[in-house]
Amino acid sequence: MNDKVDLARYANLFEDIRAADIMTAMVTSLPPDKKMSHAKEMMNIKRISGIPVVDASCHLIGIVTVEDIIHALEFNRLSEPIRNMMTRNVVTIHLDDHLASIVNTFEKHHYGRFPVVDDNNVLCGIISREDILDGVLEKFNLIYVHDQKRISTLNSEYSIITGKKLTMDTAEFHYNIDTSDFDAAGTGAVLLKTFLANKGYSSEIIRRAGVAAYEAETNVIIHSHGSGDIYCFLHDDMVMVRVLDNGVGIDNMEMAMKEGYSTAPDYIRELGFGAGMGITNMKRFSDKLVILSEKNVGTQVEMIYYLPGPATPPA
Repeated sequence: MNDKVDLARYANLFEDIRAADIMTAMVTSLPPDKKMSHAKEMMNIKRISGIPVVDASCHLIGIVTVEDIIHALEFNRLSEPIRNMMTRNVVTIHLDDHLASIVNTFEKHHYGRFPVVDDNNVLCGIISREDILDGVLEKFNLIYVHDQKRISTLNSEYSIITGKKLTMDTAEFHYNIDTSDFDAAGTGAVLLKTFLANKGYSSEIIRRAGVAAYEAETNVIIHSHGSGDIYCFLHDDMVMVRVLDNGVGIDNMEMAMKEGYSTAPDYIRELGFGAGMGITNMKRFSDKLVILSEKNVGTQVEMIYYLPGPATPPA
């Protein structure tokens, strides 16, 4: 698989997300009476390739693109108003369109961005490919997918966050969690910290990854009725930790995200586990966290830690 992320992969994983959830709401727009030279200047300043054109009530009436600017330059028409040269038949995305429909629009028309409108054709925002690839995970730091159709994505060899291929047997770190031994809880996290320290990562990355891995490992021991694993993948710009189990899954993510909520039985609490802070702490101590879970099938946790600056840690 090459480094280009397939948008369709995100459509399948996050199909319930709407345009309103990932669009950029602060949109640069222009009225139709502005000159093409003004549009050209705005594109240069904002480093964008298209600007929606709206009337006094913010209704979308067109769009001016780099192609229109080139055409105006070619025929010496930069002094003309935008209305004379703008594209009027604009392909738009509706505010309530789901991600699968949005991705289909991108694949069908091959534009870099699309205006987002409501039922009255009022401009509400704009969506670019970057909004899909980055905005989804920025705005949804934690994603929970609970659907029978997602079973095949559990334990897959593709990163939930980046969409890139991850081959488990090439992970730089692997620890098999002994789900039968509560006394061993945290061993994997300690070994992960030692591994990262030996690789020369910063104490901050090591601390945060250790805390989050401990919480994930403990959850596996409490809730899994089978096996669990911790993997770590090292990249030039990030550290990725993946924790897998084939346990009972998470039945109610909304409740699980609340501090203090726990489904651990009393005997687990008596052992000092099940305080209800696991997922909360995983989210708090990672830069990006995604949880993919299916009841009675298992849970896959993926956590990313971005490295500061361009430097690559020593091998």
